[in-house]
Amino acid sequence: MSNQEYETHVVEIDRLDKKGSGMGHVWRDAGGSNPKKLKLNLPQTLIGETARVTVPNPDRKVARLLPDEIVSESQERVVPPCPHFEKCGGCVWQHWTYQGQLDYKTDKVRGFLEGNGFDASVVADALGMETPWEYRNKMEFTFGRDGALGLHELGNFRNIIDLDTCLIAGDEMVEAMLEVSEWARDHQLSGYDKDRHTGLLRNLMVRQSQKTGELMLAVFATEGPSEIEVAVEDLVLRLTTKFSSLESLMWMENTDWADMTQSEKTHILHGRDYINDEMYGYKYRIWFDTFFQTNPKQAEKLVELAIEMAEVESDERMIDLFCGVGTFSLPFAKRAKELAGIEIVETSIESAKRNAEDNDIGNTYFLAKDSRRGMDEILESWGRPDLLMLDPPRSGAGGKVMRRIGRLGTDRVVYVSCNPESFAEDAASLREFGYTLERVQPVDLFPHTVHVELVALFRKNDSSL
Repeated sequence: MSNQEYETHVVEIDRLDKKGSGMGHVWRDAGGSNPKKLKLNLPQTLIGETARVTVPNPDRKVARLLPDEIVSESQERVVPPCPHFEKCGGCVWQHWTYQGQLDYKTDKVRGFLEGNGFDASVVADALGMETPWEYRNKMEFTFGRDGALGLHELGNFRNIIDLDTCLIAGDEMVEAMLEVSEWARDHQLSGYDKDRHTGLLRNLMVRQSQKTGELMLAVFATEGPSEIEVAVEDLVLRLTTKFSSLESLMWMENTDWADMTQSEKTHILHGRDYINDEMYGYKYRIWFDTFFQTNPKQAEKLVELAIEMAEVESDERMIDLFCGVGTFSLPFAKRAKELAGIEIVETSIESAKRNAEDNDIGNTYFLAKDSRRGMDEILESWGRPDLLMLDPPRSGAGGKVMRRIGRLGTDRVVYVSCNPESFAEDAASLREFGYTLERVQPVDLFPHTVHVELVALFRKNDSSL
């Protein structure tokens, strides 16, 4: 059998991997006394399903490929509504009922906490969306070699799937993408080749405020707009004529080999270099590289939950760690005596200061420092704050930061997380300083993907004060 070019197996899916693909295994008779285990990673399958799969070069130990057929379907399987789902890598779970997705995400949070010695009963059921579609306010599309726009193919980062729709983005965002795609093909403009590092057009970023409707488009290219002046003039005319909501159209020069939406030189083709957005009643200015919650409807639930758990009083001082542009800082500052926001990215701190000013909030103090030094500075000027909240990156705050929070000894800690695994590890670090994990509320900000956010409350034990 080892000399065959392929083998067909029927495999039962018993778990999902970190990317949301089904996992199973089969034992192969290799002709000897000991069978060989073949681990199979099958995207677009669900736990409990049985799938038939053809495995090329079956002598390997691991294979990742789409199934030929679902032999036995899960009762939670549904027909994916997007015509691009089978090939596009943008969503992984459109074949799963939304309730099934939510249940899995709740179990995922509970599992990580149990693994770190916590009682999983503090975790509530994940909060989903009433309509889990068209929720994104930002999309990054990639130009294919022929100039057509799309997203990366499932399992093949080099290949771009040409899209004619995208069900997780707003209608006008998709229409704008299609207009730019048509423009690129009409002018026969080349897409960037990642292997040869040749070609003009790299990415299109589309951002749109779900509150104000203002639209931002940013074209990332390897050359400036003056190199194709006639084509760029046509682009401006097409977009400004068709989209009255377009408030920012930019051309971004990016010659770096890294596949990132970054700009070495920015050209404003129309309007300004930012759009205005609102969340939880507060105004924010959004630049192309501003980190802002991608699903504002669900992000407002995060803010509501954080405020509810914190129970902040008007005479209390608080720290907002990893504060970014002030997404949580502004609504908390309205309720507290004083708020200090700490963030290591200086441009985010400048945006936070401007956002506070735009919203007439004067009791904030923003520091561009790393977490531990920022907390030390606040401790010297205020003494011990009453409350600390943090919203760290996906990697978590880390043991050193959590131990510094523990030694700071605030009465309450509210933790907003985008990664339940790193959150559980951080929670274990804080527990050593006499904090009890009282409540965890998962929130689904990214339907049809593996990601889940959460808000949690820690309270200092009286005996450890």
